[in-house]
Amino acid sequence: MNFKKPLLALALLASLPFAASAAEGISYTYAEGGYLRTDTDFGDAEGFGANGSVAIAPNFHLFGGFSGQEVDEFSVGGVRNDGFDFDQWRAGVGYNHEISPRADLLTRVAYERADVGGANFDGYSVEAGVRGALAPNFEGYALAGWEDGSDFDGDFYGRVGAHVKFSPMWGVSGDVKFAGGDTQLFVGPRISF
Repeated sequence: MNFKKPLLALALLASLPFAASAAEGISYTYAEGGYLRTDTDFGDAEGFGANGSVAIAPNFHLFGGFSGQEVDEFSVGGVRNDGFDFDQWRAGVGYNHEISPRADLLTRVAYERADVGGANFDGYSVEAGVRGALAPNFEGYALAGWEDGSDFDGDFYGRVGAHVKFSPMWGVSGDVKFAGGDTQLFVGPRISF
């Protein structure tokens, strides 16, 4: 019996999920920076954030981000406390699979680190959702995620965002993350490659 044809067919079938590229109008290679605000139960933080992503294969990308924020004053149990710095780092890998000509299924996993007033917290996050080109100059995404770590309790979160393109290279992006009682907002310019 000749096994070459069935093995070749099986190999081609197994490679199908990896053969597709990103949906039309979506780039996974970009850099962005801008204003960041986090509203929490104990106080509000403001600062800046920078994010980037680079496509390393048709369906895979590496991504990362840094944010630096400052909480001016906060209250715990009615007691006023001095402010502190709040920095976050994130680095991970993502997988995108075209589910329509203008939309991708997106999954990502990341290492997370936070420095809150001198105390460090390490953890991870996983998220999945949809990212799509809703118009030639507008794309959006919606993701559901889970973040956990050895130093903090796990929590579900939701993330929605949009990118308005002024040209193929330049645009403005915005992102809102809802986690527990906290809301984090980012807005700023993006350059896509």
